[in-house]
Amino acid sequence: MHRRLTALHLVAAVAALVAVTPLIYLIVRTGSAGWENVWEILARPRTLQLSVASLGLATAVAGTCIAVGVPLAWLLTRTALPGGRLWLVVAALPLAVPSYVAAYTWLAAFPGLQGFVPAWAVLSLVSLPYVVLPVAAVLSQVDPAFDEVARTLGDGPLRSFRRTTAPLLWPAAAAGGLLTALYTLSDFGAVSLLRFDTFTRVIYTSYRAAFDRTSAAVLSLVLVALALVFVLLERAMRGRHQQWRVGAGAARHAERIPLGPWRWPALLGVVALFGLAVAFPSVMLVRLMLQSQRFEADPQAWLTATANTVQAAGVGALVALLLALPIGVLAARHKDRVTKTVASAAFISPALPGVVVGPSLVYLGLSLAPALYQTLAMLGFAYAVLFLSNAIGSIRSATAQVSRNLEDVARTLGDRPTATWWRVTARLSAPGILAGALLVLVTAMKELPATLMLRPTGFETLATEMWTFTTVGSFSQAAPYAFGLVLLAAIPAFVLARLTGRRS
Repeated sequence: MHRRLTALHLVAAVAALVAVTPLIYLIVRTGSAGWENVWEILARPRTLQLSVASLGLATAVAGTCIAVGVPLAWLLTRTALPGGRLWLVVAALPLAVPSYVAAYTWLAAFPGLQGFVPAWAVLSLVSLPYVVLPVAAVLSQVDPAFDEVARTLGDGPLRSFRRTTAPLLWPAAAAGGLLTALYTLSDFGAVSLLRFDTFTRVIYTSYRAAFDRTSAAVLSLVLVALALVFVLLERAMRGRHQQWRVGAGAARHAERIPLGPWRWPALLGVVALFGLAVAFPSVMLVRLMLQSQRFEADPQAWLTATANTVQAAGVGALVALLLALPIGVLAARHKDRVTKTVASAAFISPALPGVVVGPSLVYLGLSLAPALYQTLAMLGFAYAVLFLSNAIGSIRSATAQVSRNLEDVARTLGDRPTATWWRVTARLSAPGILAGALLVLVTAMKELPATLMLRPTGFETLATEMWTFTTVGSFSQAAPYAFGLVLLAAIPAFVLARLTGRRS
């Protein structure tokens, strides 16, 4: 047993170390610049302005998604809303709309949009699934007996929800809010198009336009520090509710609450919300695509970009899965100090946005592995680092739901530990493992700054082609690529929603 655990710990530790390689580069790069230069950059009023802007935007988007997402999840799972479970599938579709595509469609319709409010609105609309889906999954698993007992003790509906159901939902809502905040902090495309200066936009400019790697590295570390603030805050909030647990499934499902006269207004609100998040960008893309002469003249470029997008995202999902498996299994089965350290190190990856990982891997590629620089392998590795936490979270949750008693029974029948994992744990947790890979796949398809920096020469994806035309104001020529990206990302998002619904 000791040898087996040691091996698993070692493999997981190596995977976590690989994931934080870009962060190590940032620390080394910043340290080599000298503390005087570092302090000069940190003391600039511009740095404080960027900190306030980035932190304010992330807080506003996360708060909005929690405030809207929790009631929306309750509405979709606990009420007799017309449409039933179809809306849970629709709730996942904003995942298929990259933030920069959403910003692009709103700019095409209203050219004067810019600043904090448009950035907040766009990012809130595309980030809602990060809260809605996990909260809806928990609501589907909660035994209604909790609420019924509270009612028999004299609690009203609101008091009962606050005392019994809300504590069960809070960890999922906090985790969703964390993902939303990290997604906002790492966003580059939407804030750039909407001309709202955050760290990501300035870091990219410092690296690509000014070639100021020191300033880019220092600002990147500040951005990572802000992201870690959200990580620590989420863990602190989650820790307050560790005494609450939800089993693999409820003994029975809660009866749907009839909405009465509020039925159609509620449906109208849901339709309006998802209409703004999904339908409006899709309609605008179709309209712009019909106006595009480029689409009619060069379909081969579109097909090539689509194939490249699938290829690069597929490599990233595969690498992320290989790195996440030992970490996720270790985190689900062991609670020792080494495990907590490894898991914490691995979860630093969401604090590393593409605009940070890109320059780091450029330097590391040129310095340590020039043969890998500007290759598909390097781009796939960047995707794996960026979205590793998505895979780890899903694998950890799926593995934790498999009873250890089943593994013990298999071992008493003579199975080796590795065979036990493949025959029992892996088979039962396969939907969760697949969900993690799909989540990496759909997010990798949308990644922009790391793709711009690390793609092989002449290797264009749907995201980079769209960005090229958008930056010069050719909205109609960018439309086919944006529309193709949304359709392509919708496929794994749809499958992910079905898997989530089936598991719940």
